[in-house]
Amino acid sequence: MNDFSLAAIFLVIAIAIVAFFIAGFVVGRQGFQTEMNSDPIDFPVLASEILELLGSVGILLDRNNKVIRMNNRAEPSGLVVRGALMHPELFDLVRRARNTNQVETLDGTISIGIQKEKIELSAKASLVAGDYVVLVIEDQTQKSRLDRTRRDFIENISHELKTPIGAIALLAEAIQGAEDDSETRNRFAGNLIKESNRLTHLVQDIIELSRVQSEEVLATAELIDVNQVIADAVDRNEQTARSRNIRVLFQQEPGPEVYGNREMLTTAVKNLIENAINYSSSGSQVGVGSKSMGDIAEVSVTDSGAGISPENQARVFERFFRVDSSRSRETGGTGLGLSIVKHVAKIHRGEVKLFSQPGVGSTFTLRIPLAKSSDPVTGTIKVVAEVD
Repeated sequence: MNDFSLAAIFLVIAIAIVAFFIAGFVVGRQGFQTEMNSDPIDFPVLASEILELLGSVGILLDRNNKVIRMNNRAEPSGLVVRGALMHPELFDLVRRARNTNQVETLDGTISIGIQKEKIELSAKASLVAGDYVVLVIEDQTQKSRLDRTRRDFIENISHELKTPIGAIALLAEAIQGAEDDSETRNRFAGNLIKESNRLTHLVQDIIELSRVQSEEVLATAELIDVNQVIADAVDRNEQTARSRNIRVLFQQEPGPEVYGNREMLTTAVKNLIENAINYSSSGSQVGVGSKSMGDIAEVSVTDSGAGISPENQARVFERFFRVDSSRSRETGGTGLGLSIVKHVAKIHRGEVKLFSQPGVGSTFTLRIPLAKSSDPVTGTIKVVAEVD
């Protein structure tokens, strides 16, 4: 929510509160009650009902700055603890609103909780109906984090695109200058093809990552045999495996069923197999299999490569992260394959796990909730709860 919409909501709430207060005062004074014994309209009660309509944290404070009403978002946010406003920055905002009798704003960072987690917020306070102060707070932490992620992604893309594009330009110039040397020209032409393929793969992975981050899986969901997905993924890696003299082991048979997007799941498993092939030694094997574990379908891809160090295991699913940059350049890896796997798992309400030992190898496991049998009357697929 931007500042303008926040201010608009705040002004509406303030005006509504004042209107209700005046209405309550008139009704109480003139005696237009439906029953002679009924009490005048209670302002804090009316304020409480209006605060609940807000999509932000809403708090009402009395003349002593005591919280007398708040909506159901206040305490879960950590801004109110056991019914009390805890942060000096917010008290200062309330004090300024009382002193100026104007709408006062605060855009900044405060610490909450035992771990003193920093959150970014935008807050507005105003004096209403005499001595009351309405405080409206919008948590901007997630928005700021997404903005930073977007900027970092654009910077990373720019850097990753610059390398092959620059190499292509240099190789083109070198070929132009080697007109009389066919051997050199052919070598440069081979490198040019390699860099253009690298650029093509990078663009394709960027498009695929963008797609899986934005697509709603239920829009194209269907009942899927996991082993059919694995078979398709193995076929897509056949040429890569043959070129590196890697044998991919998979036994074709009916497997567990899940509910999701077939192409996305095939891409995710293909990326896991391709990653295993690229980080395995020539002449070795990559094993792929599936099984049901409780209400979860698991697809595991195991290699006998160099393994991944503990400090790198937490980062392998980051965009553009490469455990071995030199090997990635050799194989044409973009550093986006495992990030795509992570997002495919997420939108299928699942997860991807890694077990790896340096010098032994790695196992990546894609875990997706099973689809139960369809309802014989409606044909509706019953999906189990998502992975914890």
